[in-house]
Amino acid sequence: MTTPDYRLSQLETLEAESIHVIREVVAELERPVLLFSGGKDSIVMLELARKAFAPARIPFPVMHVDTGLNFPEVLEFRDKRVAELGVQLVVASVPDAIAAGTVKEEPNGSRNRIQTPVLLDAVEQHGFTALFGGARRDEDKARAKERVFSFRDEFGQWDPKNQRPELWDLYNGRIHLGESIRVFPLSNWTELDIWQYIARERIAIPPLYLAQERDVVERQGMLYAVNQFITPREGEQVRREWVRYRTVGDANLTAAVASRATDVEEVIAEIAVTRMTERGATRGDDKVSDAAMEDRKKEGYF
Repeated sequence: MTTPDYRLSQLETLEAESIHVIREVVAELERPVLLFSGGKDSIVMLELARKAFAPARIPFPVMHVDTGLNFPEVLEFRDKRVAELGVQLVVASVPDAIAAGTVKEEPNGSRNRIQTPVLLDAVEQHGFTALFGGARRDEDKARAKERVFSFRDEFGQWDPKNQRPELWDLYNGRIHLGESIRVFPLSNWTELDIWQYIARERIAIPPLYLAQERDVVERQGMLYAVNQFITPREGEQVRREWVRYRTVGDANLTAAVASRATDVEEVIAEIAVTRMTERGATRGDDKVSDAAMEDRKKEGYF
């Protein structure tokens, strides 16, 4: 007779922790919403939410802050996935806010900063009290500081020096009127964990994450695929290269990486040996300053 092995693997432990966090939020807070962009982290988070309440439907809507600069493939994937799961999609539109005059375009072409007031307006309009985000601590120094339950004041702002303690798996979701909680169920995951989970669960992803030959230009040491938002500048040479995306932010600021990984297993093999974070390798918007992400988070950004 063999003795059953009740030990959990790394992925099983992370999955159980994340599902516990999602259920805890639904139990404690009145009106949660899940930020869903169609990127790999939010795809995994949506799958965890599905598992947390199966066979019932996910008991909260998903929201996307649409900058108007998203990759079309990602938007197509977003709409297909929410339709499959039968969840409500709330779109907070940056272009609509620009047209209404509530925000103005930044001179540098980035819509990162003007995402924040659009996000905060949507939170107020819909009365959301808890927002699930797909941030992981291994992505960025500012994200490494965040608690799993991250308190935001009535202006949506974050104070990194005044965070609530979190001992073991005890979370404090108490808020006053106008305040909210940002919740990060994937805090303890790494990029490699995300890809291994996608492989284990056979989760569909947008094709941008897999390598194919694309026309690219080199800009500030990074490879940008030519698309409707990236056109060659004077003096830039277009060349054909095998590339894929590690993140899928705004198409005008997200760079690709050289790669021959055409399936998920090959992506995992690449990630396992890389020494640079995905944001450092691909996000031109994070190169504004060393504290760019933390500054945006203090203003209310994810």
